[in-house]
Amino acid sequence: MARPKTQRKQPHPSSRSTSRTHGRSGNPARAAATGPVAAAGPVTWRDWVAGARLRTLPLAISPVALGTGAGVVAISDGPWHPTRFALALVVALALQIGVNYANDYSDGIRGTDAHRVGPARLTGSGRVKPRHVLVVALVFFALAAAAGLALTITTQQWWLLAVGAVAIVAAWFYTGGKRPYGYYGLGELFVFVFFGLVATAGSAFVQALWVNLEAWLGGVGVGLIACAVLMANNLRDVTQDRAARKRTLAVLVGPVAGRVLFCLFLLLPFGLVVFWSLLYPTAVLVLFALLAAIPACLIVAMGRTPRDLIIALQLASLTSLVYGIGLGLAFAL
Repeated sequence: MARPKTQRKQPHPSSRSTSRTHGRSGNPARAAATGPVAAAGPVTWRDWVAGARLRTLPLAISPVALGTGAGVVAISDGPWHPTRFALALVVALALQIGVNYANDYSDGIRGTDAHRVGPARLTGSGRVKPRHVLVVALVFFALAAAAGLALTITTQQWWLLAVGAVAIVAAWFYTGGKRPYGYYGLGELFVFVFFGLVATAGSAFVQALWVNLEAWLGGVGVGLIACAVLMANNLRDVTQDRAARKRTLAVLVGPVAGRVLFCLFLLLPFGLVVFWSLLYPTAVLVLFALLAAIPACLIVAMGRTPRDLIIALQLASLTSLVYGIGLGLAFAL
């Protein structure tokens, strides 16, 4: 008697497609690009604007505003220099946007963004070719360099070129290169130094050609708030970053300690406001920024969803803006 033929079980089409995708690319980001996100339609100008991460721009504005106010105090005679303020602002904004696009590119090609739970990135989603994002990042770095060169020519302080070069290199290697320091828990140190001390002291220096205590301590304040913004972002992605082997400070210390650090980063700068209020009475008005800072701390302490942490990040960015502009005006007026 003939034996019945055994019907071979066919794999499910989606499984077959998935295995082929991973087999070809070996990169989670490229694999993700073949999925639903990549089929969402052509990229629009809104996607590019979102890639600039506008909610982080207060971190560029606040140190320049505060540093300029501190520089006005330090000017021994003569008026302040609005052109130098404008150039310093262009440098800071272009660097911030440039590093945002550079992070998009570097995290995308590494496959890190394949694990993210926040808004989709340009590179990681597969909707934009990586080299296009890289070119945009380099354009903004070039814009920062051009504004920095103009500022150097205006002040005749040629050593500022070296400071600008170091800032651009540090911005790139935050997530770029073979060993990005942002993957080893040093991201907060970067933003504290460059978006705190360097940006604030530099903005004061180009006004008065020296840096006073107002600028140095102001840089500490805005630098700590910038650390809080980064911590909120990394707390949102802590599980995904751990899976991608991206060891941010939030990953290294854990979510509980990370939440404590967020509150410390955001609230400690107000101790400096109390100090400056003794010398500049209008500085006490900066304490109104606590109306954004305290809710942000409560949200981080009790919130559990990524959306909660995005709201906290936005409140921390608002705190930075009010803090920097408010304290700068208190110094200058």
